[in-house]
Amino acid sequence: MAETQRTKPFSVEAEQSVLGAVLIDPEAISKVSAVLHGSDFYIPEHGEIFDAMNEIFIKDKAIDMVTLVETLVSRGIYSKEDCVRYVKVIAETVPSAANVMDYAKIVRDKAVLRSLIDASDEISENAYSARGDVQMILDDAEQKIFDLSRTSDTKQFVTIREALYQAISQLDELRKNPDAAAGERTGYGDLDKYLVGLVPGDLVIIGARPGMGKTSFAMNIATNIAKRSKKTVCVFSLEMTVSQLASRMLSSEALVDSMSIRSGKISTGDYDQLAKAASELSECNIMLDDTSNVTVTQMKAKLRRQKNLGLVVVDYLQLMHSDINRKDGNRVLEVGDISRGLKLMAKDLGVPIICCAQLSRATEKNGESRRPTLSDLRDSGAIEQDADIVMFLHGDYAKGEQTSNEAECVIAKNRHGSCDVVKLSWLGKYTKFLSLETNRDMPE
Repeated sequence: MAETQRTKPFSVEAEQSVLGAVLIDPEAISKVSAVLHGSDFYIPEHGEIFDAMNEIFIKDKAIDMVTLVETLVSRGIYSKEDCVRYVKVIAETVPSAANVMDYAKIVRDKAVLRSLIDASDEISENAYSARGDVQMILDDAEQKIFDLSRTSDTKQFVTIREALYQAISQLDELRKNPDAAAGERTGYGDLDKYLVGLVPGDLVIIGARPGMGKTSFAMNIATNIAKRSKKTVCVFSLEMTVSQLASRMLSSEALVDSMSIRSGKISTGDYDQLAKAASELSECNIMLDDTSNVTVTQMKAKLRRQKNLGLVVVDYLQLMHSDINRKDGNRVLEVGDISRGLKLMAKDLGVPIICCAQLSRATEKNGESRRPTLSDLRDSGAIEQDADIVMFLHGDYAKGEQTSNEAECVIAKNRHGSCDVVKLSWLGKYTKFLSLETNRDMPE
């Protein structure tokens, strides 16, 4: 039995009605263009006509039969006779432009259905060919459907009155409840004064040279937020295993020497503290993933399945791989692709993302270290461009012969406030950072 060739969904009448309504009311093009593109039309000539109307509108000319025919002929779409004939047909399709947005919605919906069919065909082809890892094929399929679900998410202008009302309402709520700020508090009082919490959609970079505790700092913040907000915190560790991360978190929360945990030489008192810390951490919804060579697309596929997501931690950026297969092997461009992907992921998911990053050796010359600057971010200048907040860890605290445990958190970029240097305490054997006030109040 021969397979019946099915036609993709479209509506010639709706497409003609949209174009005819614009000819009747040229001002309608501004509203229609907000939801439609020329590629949304099934009939290629209709898409060309729509693009021609937009071109006329942009040039601030009147959209009528004369200007439209002239533009289409100059583009080589129709001969003049055919063009005049078909434009007359379109103009007579609808008696009024009152329902133009209803017609536009029909055209848009049909275009989405056709895109869904194309995506399904690609997914089927990938599945049948079985090329590549199965999980990557599954992640790619999920990404294609997710991208389609966002195609109708078009935002309109908001009047200044509406924007001011939202701002005043939020300010009034903050006056009544200061803890209702949009950002998640890091748990470090002096740092939060500058950041006012981590805002949804922000990409936060924690940069440092190896061994300076950037993983510990990121995990300290993640634990603080998980405890305080009761939201899901997801951690992607490309450098450490899940068990290593868990051991570090136990050491930080129980204040038990990490070397004692690694060696198994635990006193009764330490064991009690570890049991208590483990009980408290188990109440937090912290999800750990130690997949190597993970890409942004794979991360996004996993994160979309999480409910009540509050924060994402990535450790660290230079160990990631781009979704784009660059044949030129340019690592700088690849890191740029990754940082842009992380920023877009933060915006799409509506959560802050903390990403650790390596610094270049330029901060260490002649045996001395200097305070890092944005130009010290390794591999790409795109990182500092895409990030909303960039913080660097600096100081002699990480050296074996240190005489002080005082660390500096250098806020080098802050889109929401000023930049400064925040002093922290580093408790190396517990892999834990504390605010100076908290450290002073701790018993010896």
